[in-house]
Amino acid sequence: MDFLKKKIRDEGVILSDSVLKVDSFLNHQIDPVLMQEIGKEFARLFQHEKITKVLTIESSGIAPGLMTALQLGVPVVFARKRMSLTLAGDLLTASIYSFTKQETNEISVSQKYVTPDDRVLIIDDFLANGQAALGLAEIVQKAGATVVGFGIVIEKSFQKGSELLRSRGFRVESLARIGSLEKGKVQFIEESEVVNA
Repeated sequence: MDFLKKKIRDEGVILSDSVLKVDSFLNHQIDPVLMQEIGKEFARLFQHEKITKVLTIESSGIAPGLMTALQLGVPVVFARKRMSLTLAGDLLTASIYSFTKQETNEISVSQKYVTPDDRVLIIDDFLANGQAALGLAEIVQKAGATVVGFGIVIEKSFQKGSELLRSRGFRVESLARIGSLEKGKVQFIEESEVVNA
C-alpha cells in the first residue's frame, strides 16, 4: 500500500533498530483519509471470509479496526487493557506482554460481543513479537468463535510475530512489511520478495 509506505517514510521516526514511531498519523494523531484507505484495503483482502465481527485492542487498533468494520458492514469490538466498573460479568480474558512498554496486561472482552457463531477478523496497528495478536486470538477461541485472519497495518518482519502466527495456521495480511530499521532507514519488504522467498 503505497500511501501508507509514503507516510511511514515521510513521517515515521526511527527510535532504534527495532522501534518505529508513527504517532503523527496512526497511534496518537490519526490521519482519517489514510484510515479510510486502510479500511478499504482490509475489506478487499478479506471480502470472501463472511466476517461477522472485527476485533482489535485499545487504543491504537481502534481507528483501523473501525474503518475496516465500516467497510465490511459489521460491528467492531475492542479488547480493553484496563477493567472498568461498566465491564463486568462474563469476560473473556488473555494476558499479553508488551515489549515496547515492558509490562504484562490482561485484556478482556465481554462474552456477549464475541459468540460461537462469529467469524472474526483481528485488526492491529503493529505486529512485532505477536503477543497482542495471540492474546486476541485466544479470546476468540475461548468464545468458540473462528479467527478468519489478521489485518496488520505495519508488520516488523524482522521480529518473530508474523512467523509465529503463520506457523499456527493463521492468515496474516500486512499492508506495510518492514524488513529493517537499521542505520536509521526504513527498508520495506516488497511483494515480489515475499513471493520469491
